[in-house]
Amino acid sequence: MLLKSTHIPDIVSAIHKLIGDQKALIAIGEKTAIDIELLIHALNAAGIDFLGGMFPKLIFDAKVIESGIVVNTLYNVEHIGTIKEISKKNISIPPMSFDKNQSYTLVTFVDGLTTEIPHFLRKLYEHYGMETNYIGGGAGSLTLQQMPCVFSNEGFFEDTVVYAIVKLKSNIGVKHGWKKLEGPYIVTKSKGNIIQEINWEKPFKVYKDIVESNSEERFNQDNFFEIAKGYPLGIIKQELDYVVRDPIAFNEKDELLCVCNVEENSLINVLKGEPDNLLIAAKEASEESLLHAENPQLAIVIDCISRVLYLGDTFENELQNITQTIHNKHPGIPVNGALTLGEISSYGNGYIEFYNKTIVVGLFE
Repeated sequence: MLLKSTHIPDIVSAIHKLIGDQKALIAIGEKTAIDIELLIHALNAAGIDFLGGMFPKLIFDAKVIESGIVVNTLYNVEHIGTIKEISKKNISIPPMSFDKNQSYTLVTFVDGLTTEIPHFLRKLYEHYGMETNYIGGGAGSLTLQQMPCVFSNEGFFEDTVVYAIVKLKSNIGVKHGWKKLEGPYIVTKSKGNIIQEINWEKPFKVYKDIVESNSEERFNQDNFFEIAKGYPLGIIKQELDYVVRDPIAFNEKDELLCVCNVEENSLINVLKGEPDNLLIAAKEASEESLLHAENPQLAIVIDCISRVLYLGDTFENELQNITQTIHNKHPGIPVNGALTLGEISSYGNGYIEFYNKTIVVGLFE
């Protein structure tokens, strides 16, 4: 359901009518003129359980939504959790008892600009492992300024994760479409999301030489992201595709700042984008999600906002590829989601990852 009203009583009434006695998953576009704290108060007063996030843009009906609220019903919820201050790494994951005969999915929104997201995901996997699938995304503002961006019945927070564990089967497809340009290189020194050395050299110099030799553009203090959006980094994972990292700036030490952590001693390639490859990847992610889906009722798409910035006006072709591929096999099921600051999914051997510049398609049944 897409809500365009900003009148809080109308929003609460529409959500209550949609979900009944179930729970709500709420995504709000950052340009929506609404007081989220007042909305939380009104939802609590109405006895509605929920989790949600604020995102740069939303996805609904194969369109990019600048402002509005996308609401999905979460059925058969076992637990809704809020974990604060994840950057401090003092994380407590509550125990869960999983029925071996039941399928589970953990749906999560995290502050996409906080640090230590990979540490949180490792802790989550240590506790829940392959007992559940995982899908979610990084909330936050396109300004890349950290601020409150995820919410639940407990409030509106930054540096926080909200999640729900539901008794639902999900089938997940993950693709990105970026291809190797140069590499491999080793991250010889890093701290959190800052790459401090590549092959024992200043990382911006290494990156700059590669990118400028492949393009007709030259970096300066003002155009880094405009050029870098087409040249992400790919962390090499054994037997899996790259985990893509988005370099967003360089500092006075010629270090590279990325969206999310890059661990020391990681092997990386510099990648390059071609629009056709990214559009093909969207179709492939949808096809992958369909492989084992029997009777899906809902598709949730978590797609990176930087793909929009790279593809521009052709990005809606990516959404159409996703929607048409799903509807060719399962006509009429809702396809919606968010454009995120990082994407979360279990993939391959079931391990959970935090991606950039990637598409995650989840089919729920």
